[in-house]
Amino acid sequence: MSAPSASPAYRNHLSHVIDRWFPTPRVILPLAVGIDISDSSIKWMTLKEVSNGYIVAAEGNKPLPPGLVVGGILQDVAGLSHVLVEIKSQFGGATAAHAALPEESAYVFSMHVPAGSDRDQILRMIEFEFEGRVPIPPSAAVYDFSVIQKNDGTEGDEISVTVFPRDIAANYAESFALADIELLSLEVEARSIGRAVSSREADEPITLLVDFGRARTGFAVLKHGVPIFTSTVDVGGESILEAVQHALSITRDEAELFCDTEGLLARTEKTSAGTEAIQKGAAMLMSEIERHYRYWDTRRNDKGERVTPVGRIILIGGSANLKGFPEYVAGQIHASVELGNVWRHICDFDVYIPPIDRHTSLQFATAAGLALRTA
Repeated sequence: MSAPSASPAYRNHLSHVIDRWFPTPRVILPLAVGIDISDSSIKWMTLKEVSNGYIVAAEGNKPLPPGLVVGGILQDVAGLSHVLVEIKSQFGGATAAHAALPEESAYVFSMHVPAGSDRDQILRMIEFEFEGRVPIPPSAAVYDFSVIQKNDGTEGDEISVTVFPRDIAANYAESFALADIELLSLEVEARSIGRAVSSREADEPITLLVDFGRARTGFAVLKHGVPIFTSTVDVGGESILEAVQHALSITRDEAELFCDTEGLLARTEKTSAGTEAIQKGAAMLMSEIERHYRYWDTRRNDKGERVTPVGRIILIGGSANLKGFPEYVAGQIHASVELGNVWRHICDFDVYIPPIDRHTSLQFATAAGLALRTA
């Protein structure tokens, strides 16, 4: 079923969000919640600044009714608005929001623009790139850019461009308007995650981000924390959980505990069937990780120079808690692999312990990165 179109009245009302997707920063921004919407759930986080960082003012996770969002496309504008109304009292006092749009419908690419180009000039240059890079016209799209790095010495400023079908973005924006929540911005999930887990250091290596979720896995290549490529595959942790349940004849909760505490490292004869089931499922994802890694790591320019040497892999998402998975990926690809640290720009554990543990925090990377936009 196709998503319903936003009404003309709301299109006019929301033009400041749609046409200025990444709004010009205000001197004083309102307290805003970061909202991550997927096919199966909605997660949120609100941060409040304190003297030595931030504290989590609010956070939550609510399942969405089946069919509300399918493949990242909103099927029921009023239905999502109803959910937002139900949960907005749990936003820690925030009445505004930053939200992430689904990567399934996004087109992300990098390009260079002359150093010193202003915003309007850059947007016009992006329009000229549509024909060769994006299968929809500019008039049917929402698009904007993030600066990756200023003048690199040869080709000007490097930027990352994100494009979404306008109708998809408008439907999400209308849901927020109906819920009386001021929508400050929309962005792709990988940009939010990159903001949360990137070191922000000048010498940070190019990163392959793997967002290992329940139903699907998102891939992004990050340069200085900004995505230059995104894709998704229909391989997730749910199929592994079901395989373990069947192999060991245990409940779903027991299968989840087994994956998180023993996983690929289980060694006893009693649990070997569970480990074998995990290995089969993990092998499917592993082939996708390796394919993305090899392609980007070995790309070369016309001079034979490596263009995007991948220096590390960061794992994020609820299913990334699979015990032994980082070691498994590192062993297969022979690359540096680590779990993302969602809290690195939020707090110092010696001073403040957030209410979400590290295990659960891997599910909140997008919401945390969105919350950091205002924080």
